[in-house]
Amino acid sequence: MKHVRKLVFICTGSDCKKAGAKKLSKDLKGLTDEGDLKGSCKFIKTKCMDMCKTAPNVIVGDYFCKKTSAPKVLDQLKKS
Repeated sequence: MKHVRKLVFICTGSDCKKAGAKKLSKDLKGLTDEGDLKGSCKFIKTKCMDMCKTAPNVIVGDYFCKKTSAPKVLDQLKKS
């Protein structure tokens, strides 16, 4: 049986940190530790993505989430 994990890239550049990327990362890990998404997501912290005006930024699969929040990222995870 093949185990497929969804990759979630979280920008940790200075502007994204100021906009709440650290809290966003913590919230997402907490929300995906239970329910349908348990064990199916891999969170990767990245350096600056050069999209600082739209911080915090997250990439879910092929989708780029700008000015995002934990619920928006969860919705995108469920779609992909």
